[in-house]
Amino acid sequence: MSTDNDDSFELYDLKVEVVCPEGERILCGAKEGDHFILQGEMLYLPPGQGISIYSLGSVLPLLAAKQRVTSPNDWMTTDGEVACPDPNCKSKLRIIRTGVRRFKHGDVTVVPLPQQ
Repeated sequence: MSTDNDDSFELYDLKVEVVCPEGERILCGAKEGDHFILQGEMLYLPPGQGISIYSLGSVLPLLAAKQRVTSPNDWMTTDGEVACPDPNCKSKLRIIRTGVRRFKHGDVTVVPLPQQ
């Protein structure tokens, strides 16, 4: 938590990994365990690994919300799997909160905080 004189805030680090049902044909080029890491606004793929832009597009709108603290009763807290956007592909992307990282407002924007 930040105090009145502290311009810091916290976001969850996320791991987004591919889940493929055994025996199903996967059409998006993903393999079980493929993943990327999100730290703040930076997305990191392991060397030599890619991700379908369509799969990325299906999960991207949820990531900023999953990075933030949510109520235990909020669906954003409990639901963590996103279906492949291809209706014929059975893979999913699982969003996992892996840790917390602290940021300072002044390091990520030039817009000043309101005077209190």
